[in-house]
Amino acid sequence: MEVPEVRTWVVFYLLSFVVLLVATFITTQNDGQRWISLMLIIIVVGVNLFLLLSELKRYQARKAFMRRMSKFDETGAGADSSGRRW
Repeated sequence: MEVPEVRTWVVFYLLSFVVLLVATFITTQNDGQRWISLMLIIIVVGVNLFLLLSELKRYQARKAFMRRMSKFDETGAGADSSGRRW
């Protein structure tokens, strides 16, 4: 990950932590608002899971692209009849 992406993830996870703290606070109250805290927890965990899976897919696509490019470089497709690259 590049540095700007790490900063974005840190802010996102700090916000997620705050939402989970609020959900825990709501759960400790006896006002019958447990469904709100449960919904907050499900949303935070679901968004985190979705973003993690999309990041893994993006990493795998980048890795496959780099693998394809290295195979292209090994074949020598960019060389002319004298062996020089163009």
